[in-house]
Amino acid sequence: MKYALSLREEEIKKRVAEDFFAKFETSHILGNVDFCVSVQDGLGLTTDSDIQSLLWAESKKGNKEDINESFVQLILTIGKEKTNEKYMPPAYLGAFDAEKIAFIEYHKVLHIFSQNDFNWNVTPSKHETKEFRQLYSLCEKILDEEKTIFKFNSDEKELKEFIKNNLASGKTEKIQVTKNNFIAVFNKWCEEVMPDIQMNWEQAKKANIFCGDFFLADLINDTTKTLYEKLDVVFSDGKYSFQREIDKLLGTEMSKQTQLKSVKKHKAFWNKYERPPKEEHWQWFIERKDLLVPQDVRERKGSFFTPKQWVELSQKYIADVLGEDWQDDYYIWDCCAGTGNLLKGLSNKRNVFASTLDKGDVGIMKELADQNVLPVFENNIFQFDFLNDDLQSEKVPEQLRKILADENERKKLVIYINPPYAEVSTVIGKGKAGVNKSLVHDKYAELLGTAGRELYAQFFARIYFEIKGCILAEFSKLKLIQGTAFSEFLQHFTPKLISLFLVPANTFDNVKGDFPIGFFIWDSKITEKFNRIKAHCFNEDGILLPQKEIFVTSKDDIINKWISKSKILQDDGIGFLAGTNGNDFQHNNIVYILNKKSQMPNPRGIWVNEKNLIVSSIYLSVRHCVDFSWLNDRDQFLYPNDGWKTDLEFQSDCLAYTLFHGQNRISADHGTNHWIPFTESEVNAKQAFESTFMTDFIKGRLKKQTSCELDLAKTESAVYDGTQKIVFSEEAKAVLEAGKELYKYYYSKPHVTKEANNASFYDIRASFQGIGSSGKMNNSSTDEKYNALIADLRAKQKLLAKKIEPKVYEYGFLK
Repeated sequence: MKYALSLREEEIKKRVAEDFFAKFETSHILGNVDFCVSVQDGLGLTTDSDIQSLLWAESKKGNKEDINESFVQLILTIGKEKTNEKYMPPAYLGAFDAEKIAFIEYHKVLHIFSQNDFNWNVTPSKHETKEFRQLYSLCEKILDEEKTIFKFNSDEKELKEFIKNNLASGKTEKIQVTKNNFIAVFNKWCEEVMPDIQMNWEQAKKANIFCGDFFLADLINDTTKTLYEKLDVVFSDGKYSFQREIDKLLGTEMSKQTQLKSVKKHKAFWNKYERPPKEEHWQWFIERKDLLVPQDVRERKGSFFTPKQWVELSQKYIADVLGEDWQDDYYIWDCCAGTGNLLKGLSNKRNVFASTLDKGDVGIMKELADQNVLPVFENNIFQFDFLNDDLQSEKVPEQLRKILADENERKKLVIYINPPYAEVSTVIGKGKAGVNKSLVHDKYAELLGTAGRELYAQFFARIYFEIKGCILAEFSKLKLIQGTAFSEFLQHFTPKLISLFLVPANTFDNVKGDFPIGFFIWDSKITEKFNRIKAHCFNEDGILLPQKEIFVTSKDDIINKWISKSKILQDDGIGFLAGTNGNDFQHNNIVYILNKKSQMPNPRGIWVNEKNLIVSSIYLSVRHCVDFSWLNDRDQFLYPNDGWKTDLEFQSDCLAYTLFHGQNRISADHGTNHWIPFTESEVNAKQAFESTFMTDFIKGRLKKQTSCELDLAKTESAVYDGTQKIVFSEEAKAVLEAGKELYKYYYSKPHVTKEANNASFYDIRASFQGIGSSGKMNNSSTDEKYNALIADLRAKQKLLAKKIEPKVYEYGFLK
């Protein structure tokens, strides 16, 4: 069976529904998903959010060659609308056109929706956007390896058999809770059941009891299973019971049981779901308990799941450093183990120890150890607050206490961790719950300095100063060796860094941002201040990339130390350069130029005038001309050498780049626009401009002024200062010419009034693109000629950026 290529999309959807999904419900409209298949006979479901979906699919007319693009469009549609949070996700995602249909299990792409830093707010049907291509790159390998595809014409029998065996099996009396819909069911439970539980949640949080514990008690409601006994909370006879004494932890009386306000609502909710779920899913639910923990608590406790591929890779790197038999020759302690996934893959359980802050996680690990899922003896698993408890306390197994107390034995100890990464500014709690309120912080506050704001730095301090001689093998950000806030601590934390590999942070569940996470191996037996290292780099698929050299940076080496010397004394100028308080790529978004500092709530920056225009342009250009990537996110911009001072072409390139960069936000709405690089006759302006500063500066018509603090007279210098005509490179001329055409088109429009005559580059863009309800400029215009002109300008600007980029490294702005 094959449908005519001329059929409209709606007709294809109708035919596919009739020919292959007649036994299912296909009339539901869930968000903007094209095609939804669900079970036909309901359970008395009252809302769309209760629908038991089997398939969500993207449909297309014709016979589109790359069906992967349809899948990516579907994923963008779901992610943008959060359809998977509003409705129960399906067993499968699909894509079809007039020729073929393909399926992929939903859980295979589940992790893609957890990219909190990804810009989902784009039009899914526009396949050429940066976001679409980024998502396509992320999905392509998964889709190629996991999707199942059928041709309507030649695979009709096989397709019907596939639907019968895979989709029809989803037709149950109650909804099965699986890893596909685990989070969606939890979110619905939070809305419908949690408000009726008589519990002070803030008080419970202090004892490490969370709503997720109650959800698991509800879900795994089978008291005959030993794993159920390991949970912190159990449910029986309409009551939730705590399985440990939490009143002692809180220092207050708290009932051992808590009741529901409405047993009827609780029963109505669970009548829709099969429970306990299939036992094959239990272990996954328990291991992924971290997904049910609030964000601020995850950061403090370190409840983040280390992906299997990086666990395996880290153990290979440890073997490369310590030898093939390292598991027999060394003891291993994960002192923030969570549910123990970092320890999987180890083989010698006699030498492994695991501790964690949460007693519930201890119970889970012991059960997993009993099932031989975790390679640890049960009596080597223990509850321990690493930042507050005594290393020689009775909580610590006797064998480990002896190792910690013996200098020679410590040399055979590997502390193997993915520590919590919370910092002061992200933690809600105060007092003992605050990041900088641990006993370890108090003890080492002077040595930690500002690094004490980070939990993982406190872990490292205790390990290095109190377990000296051990090997520290750990996952963490690069702040310790790159961040200027850590420079003081790095003077005291001096183990030799033996090995380092880097991976994208967004491959870790619930970790936000495009930045690297490193796996470091430190040898505390050897004292060596860190200076530099060549790190191995891997992409999200584990493919080896070129090495990256990492350098230590002091506070005197940074670019903002350099730009601060260009401050002018008067509190006025042709603009205000903002963002001179962040030195790395992650802060580039705050580097821009405004009319005046009063436009900012907390202004940090310098005024710009003819004395420092070139220096300011260099600063903005250097910060923006090098493409951002997850690998350079924490790279520091540095105090340059003097080479730039005599490179007139570099200076003029940076000026042209700054004039037409999107972060030049000068606007005539906020004062006189001094940034028009053309005369009125060049762009056919209808009236004289209020300011001719920029054309005067470019043509060298300004009078000689006293230099700013950056004393250029002391060195050989030829910095443009407005008193000599600027000579532009061919690339810079191309940018200026493209900008001129844009200005000319703007002034050709009849709506340009006297008030709009002094328009800046920002003003022109806003006039064509408009400002959205959020206050931000729209991405494009309905004026096609404008779109062509701005696209040409951006292309020329990109070429100029590539020309500037090598000089950024040559002059030492980046290493």
